[in-house]
Amino acid sequence: ALAPPRGASRRRAGVVVRAAAAKSKPSADGTAASTERKPKVAVVGAGWGGFGAAKALCEAGCDVTLLDGIPDPTGMTPSTTPTGKPFEYGTRGFWKDYPNIEATLAELGVRESDVFSDFTASSFFSPDGLEATAPVFSSSDYPQLPSPFGQVFATFDNFKRLPLEDRVTMVGLLYAMLDLGRDDETFEAYDRMTAHDLFIRMGLSKRLVDDFIRPTLLVGLFKPPEELSAAVTMELLYYYALAHQDSFDVRWISKGTVASSLIAPLAERLVKKHKLTVLGGCRVEEVVVDESTGLATGVRFVRSAGKGKKPKTETLADVDAVVLALGAKGMRGVVGSSPALARAAPELSRAASLGGIDVVTTRIWLDRYVAVENPANVLSRFEGLRGAGGTFFMLDQLQKNDEVALWGGEEPKGSVLACDFYNGGAVACLSDDDIIDLLMKELLPAAVPGFKEAKVLDAHVVRCPGAVTWFSPGSFNCRPPLKTSVRNVTCAGDWVRMGDKEHGAKGLCQERAFVSGLEAANELSRGALRLCEANEKKAALREHVVIPVRADETQVVLGRAANKAVMDALKPFGLASPWVR
Repeated sequence: ALAPPRGASRRRAGVVVRAAAAKSKPSADGTAASTERKPKVAVVGAGWGGFGAAKALCEAGCDVTLLDGIPDPTGMTPSTTPTGKPFEYGTRGFWKDYPNIEATLAELGVRESDVFSDFTASSFFSPDGLEATAPVFSSSDYPQLPSPFGQVFATFDNFKRLPLEDRVTMVGLLYAMLDLGRDDETFEAYDRMTAHDLFIRMGLSKRLVDDFIRPTLLVGLFKPPEELSAAVTMELLYYYALAHQDSFDVRWISKGTVASSLIAPLAERLVKKHKLTVLGGCRVEEVVVDESTGLATGVRFVRSAGKGKKPKTETLADVDAVVLALGAKGMRGVVGSSPALARAAPELSRAASLGGIDVVTTRIWLDRYVAVENPANVLSRFEGLRGAGGTFFMLDQLQKNDEVALWGGEEPKGSVLACDFYNGGAVACLSDDDIIDLLMKELLPAAVPGFKEAKVLDAHVVRCPGAVTWFSPGSFNCRPPLKTSVRNVTCAGDWVRMGDKEHGAKGLCQERAFVSGLEAANELSRGALRLCEANEKKAALREHVVIPVRADETQVVLGRAANKAVMDALKPFGLASPWVR
C-alpha cells in the first residue's frame, strides 16, 4: 500500500489514542489488587499489515501499542490539502478475492454497499486512442466459463487495436504459470529471471507486451517487465486476471478514503473494545534487542511535538514481542539504526537493502464536468509519462453521492480527478505546476478530448519517493520472512514471505498485507507469546482465522499435476523447465 512521504508526517503533532485504563479490582482486605499483566506487543507500522496484526493480537488478549510516523494512523483525522480539501495517497482498488478484508467489515457492521462502488470497467488509453476496456466479468452479460475461456470470450471485442494473432501468443505464459509453483527450486529460478526475458522465451509477441502487458504491469507492480521478477509477475497476473473469470473485477471507495471508511471503524473497535494504544507522529528508530537472551525488549521512537517544537525521543520498554509491518524504506530506517537487531537477524538487513518505487500522486478539481466512459483509466505509451505508469480516476463518478465532501464542503463545480504516476521518478523532477500542465494539456486531452476545455480550480501534488515495494529479479530470498531469527519478532506486509502460511492473495495487494498481519500475530501467539513471562499458563493464545481465496479451478489443478509429473521425470536428465535456470 502507498504510504505518505516521511516529510508529510511532520507537519503537525501526532495523535495519541488510548482506551480508558482498566480499573484495579479491590481485594478481600479492601486494598487495590494488581491486575494480571497481559503480553505486551509493539506493532510498528499502521498500514493494512499493522492493523491486521493489531486486530489479531488484541483479540488474543494482548496489550498492543501501534506506532506510525503519520499524525493519525486511525483514519479519524482526515488528510487534507492546504486549501482544506480531502486527499489520499494513491487510489487503491478492491478486487474480487479480498475475503479477509470483507469479513472484517462484516464484523464491524460496515455494509460494503456503503463504502464501495459497484464493480467497474476500466479503460486503457494510448496515443492512438482507446486500446482496450476491461469489463465487469461477473456481469450477467457474460456466461460463466472455466478460466481462461471466460476471459477470452468476455474480452473478444474489448481490444480495439490489438490483433487476435498477438493475443493468442499469451498461451505460452499460461503454461509457465502452471510450471511456476512446481517446487521451491523452480520458483526461485523464475524469480531470478526478468518478466521481459520470460515473455520472449514463452513466445509472447512484442506488440502484446508493449501495448497491453507492459502498461498493466506499470500500474499493477509499478515497474516495466525488464525490471520485475518473472515469478511475482506471473503470481500477480494469475491472482488478478486468470485464476477465475471474474478475478479482475474491481471496485473502489465510494465515500471518503480507505483510511476514513475502512481503517477508522476498525481502529475505533480495537481502541474501545480491546484497549489498543495508537501512537501517531512517532517514528520508530530502533528495535532494542537484549543480546544475552536474543529477544526484542523494546522500541525507541521519536515523537513529533508539533510545528516549531523539538521532537522527543522515548522508549516503549518491556515488550514481549514486536511486529515489523514496514515496507522496504521503513525497514531500512529501523534496521539501519538497530545494530543488535541487524546482527541477530541478518535476513532483515537483506530486506533493508531492497529498493522502493517512486510515486507521484495528484488530485485535481475542475470548473466543469468532463464525460468519461469509465471511472478507472490507465495511460500507456505516452512520451510525457517519462517511463511511468499513469492512471486517472473520476472521483466524482465513484463518489457521486459524496461530492460535497470531495470539494471540502464547498458547492461542487465539476469533475474531481485522482491522477497517479507509478515508477514516477522522472515525473517527480518536474515542478507541481508542470505536472498539472502535463496532465491537463497533454495526457488527459489525448485520452478524452473533453479535458481540453476544462480549467483547473485547485490541485495538489505529492511526491512519495521509494514508497512502494519493488519486486525486482532475484529479490525473493531478500524479502523479509514472516518469522525472523529473533524469536519474538515477526514481519507483516505485502512483500513478506509467508512460508507454509502462504496465501493466495499476491503482489501489491491490500488483502495480502492484511493477511500477513494476521499471520504475523498468529505466529507470535503460538510461539514467543506462549513462552513469555506474562503468560503464566504458557498456553498458546487464540489464533485469528485466516480465510483462503477461492480454490484453483479443476483444469488448473490437473494441469499443474500433469506438468509436475512430466518435469519431475525429466529432471534427472537436466531437461526440466529448460527456459529457466
